[in-house]
Amino acid sequence: MDAINTVEWIPAWGKERITSMVKDRKDWCISRQRKWGVPIPIFYCADCNKPYVNEEAMLAVADLFAEEGSNAWFEKDASEILPEGIKCPECGCDKFEKEKDIMDVWFDSGSSHTAVVKRRGYLKFPADLYLEGNDQYRGWFQSSLLTSVATEGVAPYKTVLTHGMILDMERRKMSKSLGNGISPQEVIEQYGADVLRLWVASCDYQTDVNISREILKQTSESYRKIRNTARYILGNISDFDPDKDMVAVNDILPIDKWAIKTLNALIEKVNNAYDKFEFHQVYHSVHNFCVVDMSNFYLDVLKDRLYTEKPDSVERRSAQSAIYLILDAMTRMLTPILAYTSDEIWSFMPHKSSDNTENVLFNDMPEAIDIDVDDSFMADWSKISDLRDNVKKEIEVLVKDKTIKGSLEAKVTLTASGEYLEFLNKVADEIKPALIVSDVEIKEGTGELEILVMLEYQ
Repeated sequence: MDAINTVEWIPAWGKERITSMVKDRKDWCISRQRKWGVPIPIFYCADCNKPYVNEEAMLAVADLFAEEGSNAWFEKDASEILPEGIKCPECGCDKFEKEKDIMDVWFDSGSSHTAVVKRRGYLKFPADLYLEGNDQYRGWFQSSLLTSVATEGVAPYKTVLTHGMILDMERRKMSKSLGNGISPQEVIEQYGADVLRLWVASCDYQTDVNISREILKQTSESYRKIRNTARYILGNISDFDPDKDMVAVNDILPIDKWAIKTLNALIEKVNNAYDKFEFHQVYHSVHNFCVVDMSNFYLDVLKDRLYTEKPDSVERRSAQSAIYLILDAMTRMLTPILAYTSDEIWSFMPHKSSDNTENVLFNDMPEAIDIDVDDSFMADWSKISDLRDNVKKEIEVLVKDKTIKGSLEAKVTLTASGEYLEFLNKVADEIKPALIVSDVEIKEGTGELEILVMLEYQ
């Protein structure tokens, strides 16, 4: 009971569940009457039937199993296993029979902390994590705990994480008889392994989860959004050498600073989610970052600067510096989930001389980038983003009725008063590129904000 309190249980209700099961357990019958399994290494005198159990006999069995495996118990006679000269301490008989029962499989698997972890120098005891389904509080989690406390005096694990079961869309367990199963190999052949991995990561595994072909299709679309973000950035940093061309983060353009600060928030959120094994939070955070912050706003605004500015201009290098840092951090963050995609991205992107270029796995997870940006700066860019959304709606109306073909044919007049007018004047240099229009005029009016969009040469 004391050992249970030293363990982190995820979800938290796992602690109460294992506690009640251990508290109510009065005994443990470790023998099973089966033809197969790991034998119980006990011998019986052929004359008086008294059990012969001592360290010498046990070690003889252990040495045999280590050399030939546990099947040797069934293949050899007792006389071939026990050391020569062994006699029954009760009657002096030198003939013995072997125990026919096998070990309870939970005793067998529950000893893995000794058989696996303690016998391999590159592992450590107690293990960092035990991971299994929510039916193992009665099984493996408990048997491991009992054997470890009995032999080592401590729990065999620091953390225990439990997951639910996979159900179909009608909340039924998958089975061959129902024909509702979905083979992992089938998913991999259609979508690739990373889409299957992404689906797993997207689920809140603490409860039972649903899977269907429609859900997998939606997951593949989400995967494409993340992959396309990486492809766009790769296409725009092909001529970028981070050791030579990087612009210091405090010298990059304001919108690029906004992007790095937004990236920092993502890094913090993702690292915290990994620490808590909340993989669905990693997925949702990265996906939202790619769709909302990058695709819908930042990368869209960057196009003019990346495509039309002089290749080695400060403006273009500033944008490249920001998107390089974004891709570098994103790739590292996604590696535990999108293993193959991250490996592929890493093989194509430029690197700093301090990076391990062989594989992204040999590099550290990203940490927040030190940048001189305060909350008021971020609040201003939040307002610019909102303004952009409102202007886009007005532009879409003109595009739909064919007054203009696109935003670059539009002139936007912003009429405002008071604090909002002060805000517009303060960020005037940032508004035009953010709106992706030909011209922006700011006027003083009576209301907070009025937006007028018209053909530039009207």
